[in-house]
Amino acid sequence: MTAPPFSQKPGIQLIKSGTPSQVDLKHSYQCPGLKSTIIDIPISSEKKLLTMGRFEMRPSVDFPFFYEYLEVKTIVTGKIVVKDEGGVRYEAGPGDIYVFTPPCLVMFPAESDGTTVFAGHRGPEPSFLPGFDGTVATPGCTS
Repeated sequence: MTAPPFSQKPGIQLIKSGTPSQVDLKHSYQCPGLKSTIIDIPISSEKKLLTMGRFEMRPSVDFPFFYEYLEVKTIVTGKIVVKDEGGVRYEAGPGDIYVFTPPCLVMFPAESDGTTVFAGHRGPEPSFLPGFDGTVATPGCTS
């Protein structure tokens, strides 16, 4: 049984914690007493570079970001809010997962206050690495 990839069209998808249901491994692995569950969620069928990292946002200012690559963010602590180009608001908490399928312009509103771990189909972005000394033009972001 193979599920289709989750990233089928551009935009934002939010996988809420606990959905889909996880598989109880004690049955499939025939291991009585095992207390372990798992769920595989196929995100993409593409074969590309993969970069992972950590993202934090604290209450501050609205932050627009354009996803030119597939990225998956899992909320670890707090609350991360995003809005799509149409103004649809998504709110995610610990255990929830965002899937950003390109091309996708999102707004992280100033109220966001949380930490995520992420994986993206891209190489490392120089502006996201220690020692970066340049600037990045961000349309819609006022200084």
